[in-house]
Amino acid sequence: MAYKKIIPFINGENELAANVLRLAEQYCFGGADEIFLYNYSKIESEREEFLSTLKAVDKAIDIPFFVGMYASRFEDVKKAFYTGADRVVIKYEICPDDGLIKEAVARFGADRIMVEVDEEIPFERIPFPVNTLLLKHVDTGGPLEKKILASGKNVIIRDSLLRNDLEDLLKGSKVLGVSTNYYENKDLYKVKNKMKDIGIDVNTFESKLPFSDFKTDENGLIPCIVQDYRTNQVLMMAYMNEESYNATCRTGKMTYFSRSRQELWCKGDTSGHYQYVKELMLDCDNDTLLAKVHQVGAACHTGAYSCFYQELAKKDYIDTNPLTILEEDFATIMDRKRHPKEGSYTNYLFTKGIDKILKKCGEEATEIVIAAKNPDAEELKYEIADYLYHLMVLMAECGLTWEDVTKELANRR
Repeated sequence: MAYKKIIPFINGENELAANVLRLAEQYCFGGADEIFLYNYSKIESEREEFLSTLKAVDKAIDIPFFVGMYASRFEDVKKAFYTGADRVVIKYEICPDDGLIKEAVARFGADRIMVEVDEEIPFERIPFPVNTLLLKHVDTGGPLEKKILASGKNVIIRDSLLRNDLEDLLKGSKVLGVSTNYYENKDLYKVKNKMKDIGIDVNTFESKLPFSDFKTDENGLIPCIVQDYRTNQVLMMAYMNEESYNATCRTGKMTYFSRSRQELWCKGDTSGHYQYVKELMLDCDNDTLLAKVHQVGAACHTGAYSCFYQELAKKDYIDTNPLTILEEDFATIMDRKRHPKEGSYTNYLFTKGIDKILKKCGEEATEIVIAAKNPDAEELKYEIADYLYHLMVLMAECGLTWEDVTKELANRR
């Protein structure tokens, strides 16, 4: 079995969207493996508001989250997935029809639908068509373990940890993780390190090599190049010693050694511009580190996002990187939408509205089909480029970004 997960839960019922978003970000960058967000209100307007909140959460965090909502029909489950959720939880006690669970599983798969049940019901005897149950109101011990094993399902235990210990819950052989609100405003990395120390396999940020394997200078320092993990933009360069490297791995926040002050410094402690570690790599000579991070605010002390903003010399070249080209073209389209320019074809499309944009997308898609029948691919590349342009106009009109699309693709892996 893979490592055991610690999954904070957030109750979205009667909660401000801003508070849900703030807490989700805090958990995401604080070491949570996943997040469970739920609001089982049956009031339609409250459900729609919660769906909007979930879409904002999806844009703000980069770990999986799963969603619990009242579902009276298959369409409700589909709407929950459209927020970017990795899985959807159906609460058994308020589910109007077992057929809904079967329909959702048939469409999305037994791994992506979960059922929430109380320990009090005989869940071990109900043939739920899902692979994982969300189990709450549990009493640890032999009877619980036997019921879980008899069910044949994996479980995630939802518990406030007021009566039960995290260690006891995680030890269950079929327990994938524990979902709790106990660790709000607490150091999750410290909790995970404690679990690791007592022999429970959890996902800690652990170096595969000891610092002693690195080639350092005469002062025991190694340079570290820092990149934005999403764009690979180089943000800064600083130095680490063994203590700062170990602190980085232990806390999940980039910590360096200041040569001028001769002390450790955690990036962001003063400015709030923390760097949350996503990946650490070592070069072929073992003498330079590369860190990929989520950068909060600016990396540079001047306020610039990157320290490398002073251009010294440049040779003109054609940038064909798909990521940068599509992002830059989309940025231009968004700029036209915000600041209309007379004579702009893009603004003409926005002025005509969604029907005109859809018509053009349909026409360009047809042109792709026709061009693909020709033996020469030259015409096809032009038609694909035309289609991508009109597709980006459609995305801008509908409030989508490339990151929304690529994140959805990533969720389908």
